[in-house]
Parts: sequence; C-alpha cells; structure tokens
Amino acid sequence: MIVVDSNVLAYLYLPGNYTEAAERLYQQDTEWHAPVLWRSEYRNILCGYMRRGVLTLEQAYAIQREAESLLDGAEHEPDSRRVLELVKASDCSAYDCEFVALAETLGVTVVTMDAKLIKAFPKIAKPLTAA
Repeated sequence: MIVVDSNVLAYLYLPGNYTEAAERLYQQDTEWHAPVLWRSEYRNILCGYMRRGVLTLEQAYAIQREAESLLDGAEHEPDSRRVLELVKASDCSAYDCEFVALAETLGVTVVTMDAKLIKAFPKIAKPLTAA
C-alpha cells in the first residue's frame, strides 16, 4: 500500500517521461491511496492536456473515470489539523501536505516527483524514480 500524488496518477495514464516508472510502481504495488483532493488536481492536469489539444473532452473524461476506478475505495479525507501542522513545519502547500498527512495516517510512503515535498519530508515522501 502506498499514497500517490496526482502527478504519479497522471504519469500512469498519460504518456510521458515518467510513464514507465509509474507502470513499474503499479506492478510492484497495486494498492494506491490518495486524499479526495486528487480528483480536482487530476482534472486540472487533464484540462491542460485538453487546452493543448492533446486530449479531447471524451478522452479526458475516459481517463478520469479510469483513474477514479483505480482509486475506488482508496480515497480519504486527511485530518485537517495534521495537514496544517505539516504546512507550518514546511514550505509546502496544504494541497501537498494532504498527501503526507494521509501517508502518515496509513503508515505508508507517499510517492511523488515534487522535489519540495521530498526535501521537506524525506522519511515519508519518496520520488517515483526511486520507487
């Protein structure tokens, strides 16, 4: 079991530099978890692809549904106090700290490519490329 940030999910479904790493990660561990926030972040990523003409609306919606299916039953609402404590102890956004708070609660690692998050929380945040 791991917590994955929204970009790791995007790498799994959208071809790019880290797609192979995301696929390897999923082969190693298929139990992915995320805070509910991932849905909005993921939609925002898909919007960028639509605006650049890489994806149609229907393609983006199909990818969103597939990712939602992957995380069905594995979405969580992290503790707000803990998120704010993590924000206070770092230079990271509340959005990013939701993933760390969830990983702490579940007693697992959060996999990300966010350098700031990895630097602020090296014991719990690991890069996708090292997973």
